[in-house]
Amino acid sequence: MYTKIRSLSLLAGSWFLAMAVHAQDSAATKKVEMADRFRADGKIYVVVAVLTLILLGLILYVVRLDRKIGRLEKEIK
Repeated sequence: MYTKIRSLSLLAGSWFLAMAVHAQDSAATKKVEMADRFRADGKIYVVVAVLTLILLGLILYVVRLDRKIGRLEKEIK
C-alpha cells in the first residue's frame, strides 16, 4: 500500500518538475499581465499558498480514505 503511494507521489513529483521546466520556456516568449500584477502586488504568494493548501488537503483526504478502505478490507477477510 505504501509502495503504491510512494510510487504515485514520485510520479506526480516528476511530472510537476517536467511541467515547471516546460512552463519556463513558454513564459519567456509571452507575458501574462495578471501574473505580473499579482507578483508586483505580492499576492502571487497568497495564490500559491491557497493552491498548496488545497492540494495538501486532497492528498490527506485520499490517504485517510485509503487507510479506511484498507482497514475495512482486513475486517472482511
